[in-house]
Amino acid sequence: MATFPFDLVSPEKLLFSGEVDQVDVPGTEGDFGVLAGHAPTVSALRPGIMTVFVNGNAQRMVVLGGFAEVSAGGKLTVLADLADSVEDFDRAALADRITAQQEKIKEMDAGNALDKAIEQLDHFKQVDNHLQGTGMH
Repeated sequence: MATFPFDLVSPEKLLFSGEVDQVDVPGTEGDFGVLAGHAPTVSALRPGIMTVFVNGNAQRMVVLGGFAEVSAGGKLTVLADLADSVEDFDRAALADRITAQQEKIKEMDAGNALDKAIEQLDHFKQVDNHLQGTGMH
């Protein structure tokens, strides 16, 4: 299988940099997979689980927003607001984001912005549910 370069960066650190077989990305318009030769693309990220395939092995990362870009040269760069491996992810940070989002929603008026805030809260809760399930295995 052909490989391509991939970098996963958060404000705290470079989480991954290397050649990969495939990356499944949680985009705001839906999940999408990136393989070698993918068309240039830019996408906003929703909170979710990103899966990175290297030599047939899957590594799962939690991302809580950001952007993904496939360059014309075929490199995928993910700039995540907050990211870490599923095993190392700080669930307290996610709980804080859920609480903050719930408080924000209480203050908002009906409309498109409220709908988007509720959708983001749902994504945070889905990630939390996934992490709870992962922790029990």
